[in-house]
Amino acid sequence: MKIKNLLEEPVHASVLERINKLTPATPGFWGKMTVSQMLAHCKEAFKVPLSEKPLPRLFMGRMMGWMFKKQLYNEKEWKQNLPTASNFKIKDKRDFATEKNELIQLINQFYEAGPQGIGKSPHPMFGEYTSEQWGLSMWKHIDHHLRQFGV
Repeated sequence: MKIKNLLEEPVHASVLERINKLTPATPGFWGKMTVSQMLAHCKEAFKVPLSEKPLPRLFMGRMMGWMFKKQLYNEKEWKQNLPTASNFKIKDKRDFATEKNELIQLINQFYEAGPQGIGKSPHPMFGEYTSEQWGLSMWKHIDHHLRQFGV
């Protein structure tokens, strides 16, 4: 897998195109989330680098996060069924159109903020990130979930 940076225009456009292929009935190939819950989960994740969802550093992250940090933005695909941090678990029923539109707005906000506008908040597990690291890891996260739903 070639990792991409969500702060680059062709990558941003490609992610939006993939999201627009989803429907309320799109099934997941692994995991427990519905497509609407996945969109809501990704939406919550985008709030962190935009400083809309500041989270405290996790104790485990302070102790061991440095050992795993590069896995968040290296060339390897994430494994299926990775555990989800409780701050990002979505268990209730969500409206597909609302979640899709709000996620697209946040992705656009992330892209438009550019390198100068993101990266002020630390990652809760891995600490300080450069804007490039945020661009790479946010692409890897959204790509993981879009592959989960076959787009």
